[in-house]
Amino acid sequence: MRTKFTAILAAALLCLTPFAFSQDLTHDVDKAAKDTAHATDKAAKDTGHATKVAAKDTTKGTEKAADKTGHATKTAAKDTGHATKTAAKDTAKGTEKAADKTADAVK
Repeated sequence: MRTKFTAILAAALLCLTPFAFSQDLTHDVDKAAKDTAHATDKAAKDTGHATKVAAKDTTKGTEKAADKTGHATKTAAKDTGHATKTAAKDTAKGTEKAADKTADAVK
């Protein structure tokens, strides 16, 4: 009787061992999946934040560049206008002198 009981007990232990290991393995896989999900979520949030910051910086840079370009264009237009005005005055003076010389030569 005692031998039968020992055999049944040994068989029961042999049957329960894989079940116990499978439970432990399931727990490990579940924990790994949760850790991976957490890491993925964190990485996605960090990437989103970095993208948002980069977009803001790019916008600021673009606005600054536009302001500087506008200022440079305004300055160039003023300088061009001034140069044109000076050239027109010089041309008018030159024309006047030429006309005076022509008039003197005709006399």
